[in-house]
This record gives sequence, structure tokens and C-alpha cells, in this order.
Amino acid sequence: MHQYFFSQLALRQIKKLSPLVQKRIIKKLDWYCQQKDPLRFASSLVDSRLGSFRFRVGDYRIVFDIEKSGNIMVLVVGHCRNIYKKI
Repeated sequence: MHQYFFSQLALRQIKKLSPLVQKRIIKKLDWYCQQKDPLRFASSLVDSRLGSFRFRVGDYRIVFDIEKSGNIMVLVVGHCRNIYKKI
């Protein structure tokens, strides 16, 4: 089973979202981490300045990297229309 951790930026971003969206994102991250291969549900990002992979949770995106230990480091969380403008 994998674990996930939030960067300081991602933690600030998720706290700005509504409680309903926060709960939905956390629940989905928990589900991804329980899977044998969570990258099966992820998409690779072409421009790696923001991160290497992303999960889709409705209209929201979770950009993350995989650490050597196999843990997921969440780098950025946000709405799909704004998330890629952070570069």
C-alpha cells in the first residue's frame, strides 16, 4: 500500500477548496493509494516543471511525483482550468 504526502503549496491549495471537494479529493487519493499500481490511473505530464503525473478527480487535478520509496508527493491541487497556468 502506498502513502501520499502534501507539499506546503498543495496543502494551502486544498485548504482553499470547499469542504465537499476536499473530502472528495482525499477519498480518491486514499483509493488510489490502496491500488497495487496507482500509476495505472494517472496520466504523465508532458511538461515536467509542474510535476510528473496527474490524477483526475472530477474537474480537479492532482499533480504529483513518485518518490523512490513509492510514496506519492502531491505537488499541486486545483481546478482544471487553472492548474496548468501555474507554470
